[in-house]
Amino acid sequence: MLDLKDVFYFVQVVDRGGFTSAGNSLGLPKSTLSHRVKELEASLGVRLINRTSRQFALTDVGAEFYQYALALLQSADVAEQAMRQRLSEPSGIIRVTVAVELAQFALRQVLPTFLSSNPKVSIVEVATDRLVDVVGEGFDLALRGHTSALQDSNLVQRPIVRAPWYLFAGADYLERMPLLEEPEQLASHAIVSMVRKGPLQWQLRGPDDRLVTIPIEPRFQSNSMMSLKEAACANVGVAALPGYICRSELQAGVLRQVLPGWIAADARISALMPYRTGLLPAVRSLVDYLAAELPKVTAFDGR
Repeated sequence: MLDLKDVFYFVQVVDRGGFTSAGNSLGLPKSTLSHRVKELEASLGVRLINRTSRQFALTDVGAEFYQYALALLQSADVAEQAMRQRLSEPSGIIRVTVAVELAQFALRQVLPTFLSSNPKVSIVEVATDRLVDVVGEGFDLALRGHTSALQDSNLVQRPIVRAPWYLFAGADYLERMPLLEEPEQLASHAIVSMVRKGPLQWQLRGPDDRLVTIPIEPRFQSNSMMSLKEAACANVGVAALPGYICRSELQAGVLRQVLPGWIAADARISALMPYRTGLLPAVRSLVDYLAAELPKVTAFDGR
């Protein structure tokens, strides 16, 4: 493999008609340039320059290689400028993996708006509930919702927004069931819950930071928040869901919030990135944009 710097020195020597002139121009000793050109000739296995104390001349092979060297240096310059441009302006393809519900409810308008503001950026979004190997599968960014600390890894983690879960139930269901004023009264209600490992229970946090653990016996369980929301809308029972995904149903009067002021899960959305250094501007810009915009999308005031 050729040393590009040696190629550069060779071209400078040829363009300036000798080692002395090239050394003066580059601020390098003549001996250094002579050594580097000899190293280049050794790499190629040919003599490029005939040189004596009185004469400097390219060999036939040297003249031919000079044309290739010019093209090589020009290509290197184009590559360098392209990378510097990429580092100064968001551009290129960003591969993002995200949970299905996050794609459906949080990102469906945010990502297109980001693309409108960054015409040189393209996004490949892969929505899946499978735990993706970010580095192994070639993703630039992962967005994950979680209620506990993410597993420590070599991935860079950046908190984006809090997205608490609250309790909701269908309007008709609440009309025909006992009034819910305290968490303990959930024992007399039908429950709609995420499929989960371990004890079937909700740990609710009140407005005074009081924690109450409620054992549950779900009438319906699913690993899909969409299915849980539809079950709640169909008056099956009380569901714990992120507030922002129920906003339109609350406005339409199909769902009502149960036990306002109580949080069912202190969920968060975090960004995970594979590298601590060399992060492309496009990825950095997208993460900054998400940190600014997702709080507006996930904001929930109970109305």
